[in-house]
Amino acid sequence: MRHPLLSALILVSVSITIPSLMTACGESQAESRKDQRPPVPVVVAPVVQKTLPVQIRSTGVVEAYSTVAVKSRIGGQLVEVNFKDGQDVKQGDLLFRIDPRPLEAQLQQAIAAQARNQAQLQQAIANQVRAETTIAQAKANKERDAAQLQFADFQRKSYDSLYTEGAISRTQAEQFRTNASVSQATVNASGSAIDTTVAAAEATRADIEAARANLAAGEALIDNARVQLSYTEIYSPVDGRVSSIKVNQGNLIKADADSPLVTISQIKPIYVTFSVPEKSLAQVKQFQKRSKLKVQAFVTNDKKPVEGELTFIDSVVDVTTGTVQLKATFANLDDRIAPGQRVDVVLKLTDEVNAISIPTPAIQTGQKGQFVYVVKSDNTVEIRPIKVVNTVGNDAAIASGLEVGEKVVIDGQFALSPNAKVEVKDPQNQGGEKKDKSEQGDKKEDKDKN
Repeated sequence: MRHPLLSALILVSVSITIPSLMTACGESQAESRKDQRPPVPVVVAPVVQKTLPVQIRSTGVVEAYSTVAVKSRIGGQLVEVNFKDGQDVKQGDLLFRIDPRPLEAQLQQAIAAQARNQAQLQQAIANQVRAETTIAQAKANKERDAAQLQFADFQRKSYDSLYTEGAISRTQAEQFRTNASVSQATVNASGSAIDTTVAAAEATRADIEAARANLAAGEALIDNARVQLSYTEIYSPVDGRVSSIKVNQGNLIKADADSPLVTISQIKPIYVTFSVPEKSLAQVKQFQKRSKLKVQAFVTNDKKPVEGELTFIDSVVDVTTGTVQLKATFANLDDRIAPGQRVDVVLKLTDEVNAISIPTPAIQTGQKGQFVYVVKSDNTVEIRPIKVVNTVGNDAAIASGLEVGEKVVIDGQFALSPNAKVEVKDPQNQGGEKKDKSEQGDKKEDKDKN
């Protein structure tokens, strides 16, 4: 007969051993079921090196290259409008015509007044010629009178000597003295005549200058009248597209009115204004010094980009948004973008040569950041944290976490877990993809239940 204490110890030992054996057996069965799971079908892509553009993406607004408000410089009746709303016009196209008749009459009046001024100038010149002739005649007369005075004075002196010697009478001597005095008076009169004619000549010169001034003023009046008349025809100052017409034919318009007759927007070329973060400003300036930076604008529902180049960087950073404004210029020859339109903008800075690249569908996001599933040599997967530095279309440039030649999962990640077995599928043959994904979903549910 066994001792009661020994029987109790045996019973306790058995009670402890049996659950342990059952637990170990359960874990072994679970591990066995896990190993027996079919591989998860996935599509993979290799990690490669390629040249990728370094880009900055933003959203921009299309702006007219220039906007011109067309106004009239004169008032009058609008008699002609030569375009329709929204029409494209060329520089130099005739837009409006204002009634020219009042200004044509003013021009004719100015021309007639100028003819009078010309006649007055010719008359003043003729008077000047006559005055110069009179001066010459007066000088000749004075020279003649001076010669006569000299002879008369010689006679006076000679006959005074004879009178002193008693050879002639006093009466005869007085006669020659009188002749000399008359000659002197004649010379004095000739000098006065010269002074008078010189003064008259100076007056005619003043008349000529006044006539010439009137002629110049008249020419200015004619030029002004012609300019005013030219304002009756209003031409387009730029190539562009007109807005709606503000004033119709037949209306009276004012000179330099507050509202323009029409507005013309120059759209070839055209601007796109966009903003980039201030942290990118130094990088943009650095690459702009090397070469012109290309800019692409993408319009909604149009996969083909509009090509342009960066032409302006604002000197001030917007403190409220922490961004700086840039402008790109586009030729817009095909008229694909219009003022006010919103576009997606891609600014290319440079090309990154030999960048480690993977397709963007491979990138997953978890609580600790971005990661990918890497397929190992035994066809199991591991989670690999990565750092993405640039994304271009379907390609992502990786700074760390991957090496060239490794394979990453790009489709089928939702059914994966660390160390899961995978079956690599041909990406070109996925006819049963929907069915496979459904089956994978069912298996995922079974796994969760287990």
